[in-house]
Amino acid sequence: MTYAMSRRTLLRGSLGVTTAGALAGLGAASAEGNPRPGTPPTDAEIYGVTTKDPLISQRADPWITRPVNGTYYFTGSVPEYDRLVIRGASTLDGLSTAEESVIWRRPAGGTMGGHIWAPELHRIGGKWYIYFAAGDAGDVFRIRTYVMESALDDPRDPAGWTLKGQLRTEWDGFTLDATSFSHRGKQYLVWAQSEPEIAVNSSLYIARMANPWTFATKPTRIATPTLSWEILGYRVNEGPAVLIRNGRVFLTFSASATDARYAMGLLTADADADLLKRESWVKTPDPIFVTNEKTKRYGPGHNSFTVAEDGKTDVLVYHARDYRDITGDPLYDPNRHTRVQKLYWHEDGTPLFGIPVGDGGPIVRLSPADAPRWFVRHTGDEVKTEKAPRDLEKTQFRFVAAADGTETIQSVDEPGRFVTVTGTTVSLSATGTPVTRVASRQGVTIRVAPGRYLRHVNGALTVSDKATAFRLS
Repeated sequence: MTYAMSRRTLLRGSLGVTTAGALAGLGAASAEGNPRPGTPPTDAEIYGVTTKDPLISQRADPWITRPVNGTYYFTGSVPEYDRLVIRGASTLDGLSTAEESVIWRRPAGGTMGGHIWAPELHRIGGKWYIYFAAGDAGDVFRIRTYVMESALDDPRDPAGWTLKGQLRTEWDGFTLDATSFSHRGKQYLVWAQSEPEIAVNSSLYIARMANPWTFATKPTRIATPTLSWEILGYRVNEGPAVLIRNGRVFLTFSASATDARYAMGLLTADADADLLKRESWVKTPDPIFVTNEKTKRYGPGHNSFTVAEDGKTDVLVYHARDYRDITGDPLYDPNRHTRVQKLYWHEDGTPLFGIPVGDGGPIVRLSPADAPRWFVRHTGDEVKTEKAPRDLEKTQFRFVAAADGTETIQSVDEPGRFVTVTGTTVSLSATGTPVTRVASRQGVTIRVAPGRYLRHVNGALTVSDKATAFRLS
């Protein structure tokens, strides 16, 4: 992202930071004596996503729509598992304090009178649909999937909602976490279900839909938990979410027990493939989003995707706790909070999830202007640059302002460590070197002492009287 980026997200107040604070470290002219360019974007504008964390407390299985007529809508599981809720706001940050509407409550007894789980809100054919899982009053874990419909423009109005009924799958079994998506004129449903004669808790299935509550095809099982990280506590593949980008269909899912072992995986299909064929889908062998002890985010998962206010920046929505140890059954621990963070992309078109980033301000990556496909990256204590690295978290930093107008550069995945300069050596340590950002035509230069600047030389970072301009992205 360049300095030409729109400032409208900040002007709308969606990012929760001030211009003055974010620009505290910018000097008035470049080290090379170039005149200062137009006011550069703040770190918050560059990051493009609210850093309020959690975004919504005690809401698990979060689902945030893309904006519809300028409004984001949110739904998710409440700790009581007894109702369906929706809130709306013009910004992601605004969802945090938006009034929540109860659009349906479970009956006092009988069918659907048990646990109410994981609602998703979809706009299909000009109407709203909610897919949700419900148990029965006499057996709260007899979970099946149900569909509700509203023809009103505002899904927060309870008066618009009617129950279409149970989503009837190929066999009657534990069924949950339905998500719907459209691809090339066809509407699909992906969901989690236990299948007879398969000794796992749930696998993932896909089918094409005749309408939002009726299948047009038989289901195809596209994933089942077999890998070591998918079978911790329970053998689970669940919580699917779909993102179509760069000629591919990416499908995230969650696996294992709902404690700190909960993690996210990834299935990928070519956009031209027959999505109803099992062989079209390839599972990434390792999890792509896991617990991080250093940022204090545990059991991240059951995600969804939306976009930032610019309409282009992809946003990862997920829940996670901020502590590991749980008393009793994790299912009844209320503190799975809704969180959001920016989703990045590798130059080969695949997503980079990084880590649950934890508390702190907006995040930037630094690229030398003379090598824009390279990023400042740390390996252990060493800080250097590398071409198109895949370990996103090693390239993410925060500029932390000090009272004297200087800043320190904090590592995101090592939040207790900062960029430190010793002579001409650049490293990470617990005590960062104060720096000043100086605007230049190509980005910013980073002054570490009077007349001394960070300099990029063939992948190495050093300190010199000659400055390298860095682009923040």
